[in-house]
Amino acid sequence: METATLATVAIVAEIGLAPVARVEVRISMQTRRIRFTTAAIAIAVAAMLINGSSHAARVGVLSNNHANETATDFSAKVTGHTFTAVNVSAAVPTLATLTANFDVLLLFEDSTFANATPVGNVVAAYANAGRAVVLGTFYDQDRSDVATVVTPNGWGALESIDPNTTDGVGTSYVPRSLDPASIVAHPLTAGVTTLTAGQWAGGNQAKPGTIVVANWLQKNARGNPDPAIAYRITGPACVIHVAIAPDYPIGGVPGTDFGGDFYRVWRNAFDFGAAACSTGPTPDPFAIPSHSPASLALTALLLLLFGGFSRRLTRR
Repeated sequence: METATLATVAIVAEIGLAPVARVEVRISMQTRRIRFTTAAIAIAVAAMLINGSSHAARVGVLSNNHANETATDFSAKVTGHTFTAVNVSAAVPTLATLTANFDVLLLFEDSTFANATPVGNVVAAYANAGRAVVLGTFYDQDRSDVATVVTPNGWGALESIDPNTTDGVGTSYVPRSLDPASIVAHPLTAGVTTLTAGQWAGGNQAKPGTIVVANWLQKNARGNPDPAIAYRITGPACVIHVAIAPDYPIGGVPGTDFGGDFYRVWRNAFDFGAAACSTGPTPDPFAIPSHSPASLALTALLLLLFGGFSRRLTRR
């Protein structure tokens, strides 16, 4: 591109033999301003478009059973995120693997398993690195304070930052329905009015400092409120607990065994986790997970703009 655009305006005085007067008007600075403004507008529009999916997250689905099926089901039913199964029944992923590949983790189990402790330790480290973790039933069955016929293995360090203890019994295997009077306006409850489970839900007790945004209508085994949706922030760690089985659709019939705003509840949890558990009224339009496609696209666009602007300056 030329470094300057020279517009020449000739003003000719036709009075006698008067010389021709030429007035040169340099408009290169105006041209640069127009081009820079156009580029800035393009960036702003791109940012607005990206913001529509700014909280899209790569969700790692960790479980000893039904991780693949749950990831497939959520991929079809929960929009805005990608889901990848991680079977932890026999192997424990490293913290480096989890942080490199996922923005949010979902952890649940279906029957207890010996790897629960090391899995809980690495998931706790992931949370303490500033990434959100979502827990689902039957997480409580392997928590060390449950008193059931099955000896729990414990979740290690994760038990120090999770939102709930059990009620001593854990999942009650009786129907649960959301208490509408308990629902607090919050990103985790946006669009949620009902949620039901025939048996795979509940059995928890909120810890002091935990933020409960919805309870089950039925009390827990101690006669206290049974949190359905809750979260806890401990330093950089945010751990969300949705006390219903995320793999319900694998073994249950929608509308019969479970129902209500089941998928909306899970989508809210992943949205909230991807937004770093922010409850601000207006999410930061540039609060994009660092490894997400939106982040990479915006970074590339900014680099192109910067490169072009730099070349323009050096060739003046």
